[in-house]
Amino acid sequence: MRRAIFPGSFDPITLGHVDIINRALPLFDEIIIAIGINADKKYMFSLEDRVKFIKENYAHEPKIKVETYAGLTIDICEKLNVDFILRGLRNPADFEFEKAIAQTNRKLSNIETVFLLTSADTSFISSSIVRDILRNGGNVDGFVPKSVLKK
Repeated sequence: MRRAIFPGSFDPITLGHVDIINRALPLFDEIIIAIGINADKKYMFSLEDRVKFIKENYAHEPKIKVETYAGLTIDICEKLNVDFILRGLRNPADFEFEKAIAQTNRKLSNIETVFLLTSADTSFISSSIVRDILRNGGNVDGFVPKSVLKK
């Protein structure tokens, strides 16, 4: 069984995340969307809300599971018996950052990282941009799935 984990804070999940997940579905038998918990980080949305957004968006998709975790991504991969980490790349800066993490993870474990390039129509979207729009009372329709818009 080919299982992948797609780690992130998903604060909130965006259409960029959705694009990567949807395009990865044919590649894997199961994708675990793993919401990382960092005690030092201030989140806009609660962990419960972030889980709910993802579960609602993928309620129709049995290949998607949602987990939360603290600590190293490779540790949850080993705990859940996952062999692949899924990551999206928006730009060259993402590539350099993600390459270093992938190489470190590979050095520490047997986990392979699979990169997908974001689609052109979502490559500019990031959770931090969405949070900034929300903080300033802007409209995020077209940036996030409907499950986030409900909040």
